[in-house]
Amino acid sequence: QEDPVESGGGSVQAGGSLRLSCEASGFIGCRFGVSWYRQGSGNEREFVASIESEGRTDYADSVKGRFTLTTDRAESMKFLQMTSLKIEDTARYYCRIDGRSVRCPWSGGRWGQGTQVSVSS
Repeated sequence: QEDPVESGGGSVQAGGSLRLSCEASGFIGCRFGVSWYRQGSGNEREFVASIESEGRTDYADSVKGRFTLTTDRAESMKFLQMTSLKIEDTARYYCRIDGRSVRCPWSGGRWGQGTQVSVSS
C-alpha cells in the first residue's frame, strides 16, 4: 500500500448521511492509527476523528454524537459514518494513516488526497 486512499464523499442535503472510507489493508497485523481531518474553504485543516488499531477512538467536539468510526470485519477499511450533516460540515476530508510499529508499510504519517463533502440546505 502506498498513500492512503479515501472514498465516499459527495453532495447531500442538511440532515443527511454519508460514509467515508479509508483503505488500510496494508496495515493488518501492525499497530497504526487512522485519523480524519477536514479543510473547508478558507479554513485551516482541523481534526475530526481518529481510531487506533486497538480500537481507541477520539472525536472533535463538533462531530460527537453525529460521526462514528467503524472498521470492516477484515480490518482493512476504516469508515467515518457521518449523520445529521450540517452545512458547516462542508469540507474536503482527508485520511491520515500513522504507522506505529516496524511491521507497518511506513512509520509516521501519510495523507491521502482527500474527498469532498458538500452539504446544502
